Amino acid sequence: MIPAGYETALLDSWEYFLYLAMVLAPLFIGASFLVGLAQEYLPPDRVEAMLRSRDHGSGNVLAAGLGAVTPFCSCSTVPVLAGLLGAGAPIGLAFSFLLASPIVNWIAVFLLFGLFGAGVTVAYVLTALLSAIVGGMLIGRLELDRYVKDVRITAGGREITTDGGRGTTDGGRTATAGGGGAATAGGGTGCGCASSPTRSHRERVSAAGRGALSFFRETLPYIVVGIAIGALIHGAVPAEFLQRVAGPGNPLATPLAALAGAPVYVSLSGMLPIAHSLAGQGVPIGTVLAFVIGGAGISIPNLILLNKLFERRLLAIYAGTVVAIGIVVGVLFDAVLVGLL
Repeated sequence: MIPAGYETALLDSWEYFLYLAMVLAPLFIGASFLVGLAQEYLPPDRVEAMLRSRDHGSGNVLAAGLGAVTPFCSCSTVPVLAGLLGAGAPIGLAFSFLLASPIVNWIAVFLLFGLFGAGVTVAYVLTALLSAIVGGMLIGRLELDRYVKDVRITAGGREITTDGGRGTTDGGRTATAGGGGAATAGGGTGCGCASSPTRSHRERVSAAGRGALSFFRETLPYIVVGIAIGALIHGAVPAEFLQRVAGPGNPLATPLAALAGAPVYVSLSGMLPIAHSLAGQGVPIGTVLAFVIGGAGISIPNLILLNKLFERRLLAIYAGTVVAIGIVVGVLFDAVLVGLL
């Protein structure tokens, strides 16, 4: 016999689970379709070509914008980043692309809109993009090119070589986005970015539709886990406890949230249901968004992949920049934007 209090909590969690599932499933499929279209029309080599000749300033703006609209996951973002650095693109420009890519993308925008509304979504996208632009410009002034590893990456049939961001055609260690040794990065539905330039528009749209359903099936376990955790937080964790730990009364709540997101990160689609539950339980929206940014930007898988390209000092600078962006966005939301939304 389940005690009455527990039974009520479980029923509340189940109802919340169904609500999140009905809201997120169609949004995720729609976002995945746009992901597929973006991969068809903006493959990595085209992104590299658009950014190689750019310099600081306007280049950082374009890099952050492309990082947001080109939905490459970590296993394909790293080869694009290596291609930019190997071609001699400024490291600050490459960083603007790298910072924007995990925290602003189609899936994040669609799910944020469905869970938090248009005001929060627009404010999040603008502040995150601005942070990526400014962060890249600041990184560019520190002359950190010497901390880029001399590696050779094989991706999408191309061999990309870096040498401290100066570009080279020989030497270097061979690495891949998936592990040691020479291999092709990407290739799956979620990560693969290969696109045939000879396909018609109808074929590209059809491929994007099939990819959306396939990507949804692949990601479904992570979505279910995220929704389940969010539902349990909503139904079983007292709101008073969460507000005491992560509420406005704790001045360290936002920095700690930005750090806490990394070890619990599974996927962005799984993080956002948890974020919605935290916000529903009274945790300030800025603290919740800092949690999402920290998880997406400095997740363990992302850091492992970037470790193949960056020396430890540059990797630490990247992680610190992501945490700083999470804190800035979180504090800005809680102190300024929350009253306007």
